[in-house]
Amino acid sequence: MGKKVCMFVWNHFTNDARVLRECSALAEVGCDVDLICIHDYKTQDLPRFETRKEGFRVTRVKNNIAMFRIAAKWLSQMKKQPKQNLVSIFFILAIVMLGLFFFPKTTIVLGIFAFLTLILLFKLGMAKHVIRFYIFSQMVYWGRKKRYDIYHSNDLNTLPQGVLCARWFRWKKIPLVYDSHEVQTSRTGYDSPVYGWLEKFLLRFTDVMIQENHTRAAFIEELYGFYPKVLHNYPIPSTPEDSDRVSLHDLLQIPKDEPILLYQGGIQMGRGLEKIIDAVPLFHRGRMVFIGDGRIKPDLMKKVQVMNLEDQVYFVDKVPVEVLPDYTKNAYLGFQVLNNVCFNHYSASSNKLFEYLMAGVPVVACSFPEIKKVVKGDGCGVCIDSHDVLDIARGVNLLLDDPKLREQMHQNCLQARHKYNWLVEKRNFIEIYDQLLGTEYVKRFSNVQENA
Repeated sequence: MGKKVCMFVWNHFTNDARVLRECSALAEVGCDVDLICIHDYKTQDLPRFETRKEGFRVTRVKNNIAMFRIAAKWLSQMKKQPKQNLVSIFFILAIVMLGLFFFPKTTIVLGIFAFLTLILLFKLGMAKHVIRFYIFSQMVYWGRKKRYDIYHSNDLNTLPQGVLCARWFRWKKIPLVYDSHEVQTSRTGYDSPVYGWLEKFLLRFTDVMIQENHTRAAFIEELYGFYPKVLHNYPIPSTPEDSDRVSLHDLLQIPKDEPILLYQGGIQMGRGLEKIIDAVPLFHRGRMVFIGDGRIKPDLMKKVQVMNLEDQVYFVDKVPVEVLPDYTKNAYLGFQVLNNVCFNHYSASSNKLFEYLMAGVPVVACSFPEIKKVVKGDGCGVCIDSHDVLDIARGVNLLLDDPKLREQMHQNCLQARHKYNWLVEKRNFIEIYDQLLGTEYVKRFSNVQENA
């Protein structure tokens, strides 16, 4: 049996392509890999425990406490239907009266405790923090349940778990990899300086840090005085054009002669999605399709209704990462129009850019350094000012009005995918583990490639 690896990620592991690639690569060379992530009690068909066909195991820790969920649901119903919930009130009062009669002291103590708990959790907004600590503690429990040879934390929100498992009460320290997919000190939702202080403190307990590209690595060097390893966010090689499993035209009942203009990924703030919708009336033709879910999706759908664009803009729920290329290949062009709201966005070379290229889909993209280097350097699309609705429309119409230019960019994408793919990066990833564990997995990887 190979080295035992414990990897953490703070999501449900339903669409995390990067973590899937890394776990699969380690399993491929013989590592015994456990991935610890978060369950979603609202998704009934999501297993708590599973063994993936790629050869690694997944453990999803609980993300709810039944007592909190019941109390929150009851309080919510009370607010909405106070009169209809009189039965519940009388039932609770009856239990309290019986308790006071038979066990007065115990009932009083429990009643005070329950009352104060409800106030703290729901009036002061502490419930979510209790749940997060519950998730955190379960991750540490599962991470220490076995004797692992190495720990791997994805992003800052699982680095404390990795530190506690690799260093806490250990006679011999266990190697810890910090794989940062984002710029933790300058990203949306991470405005507090606490994140920078926490990252700087926890880095002293790590053996290696991984960043997504050299722009971000240089930023880390300026911030902390060392240059991390770089592992680009490239997709697994595929030829989705050979598949006819998914037709977005048929699925959405779009006329065959209408080009599909695609955005795939998280429907979140700062990604220029509102500006895409604002630009839709300026497109000379085509239908706009969003594939994915996220916090602002309801707002975007409402915006489409207000602008009377229901026959031009479509929304598709997120699809499993394994079948996403079958959807992507249907597009005439793809969007990557991040807004410069933080350094994390400005320095991005996100997975979706390379997913478009892998499917042969030219890109209308923001002019940020890492993205521009690929789009302009390989002739795979058009760079625009992602903050300017008119410029977004200009880029789209340039490709719509010039099919020959679009075809040339399509061919350039097919060439570029030989360069921007996971096979190139997988060897670099395995070398990091060889250096930490004193193994020779790279040789095994080479043998696997030769026999593939």
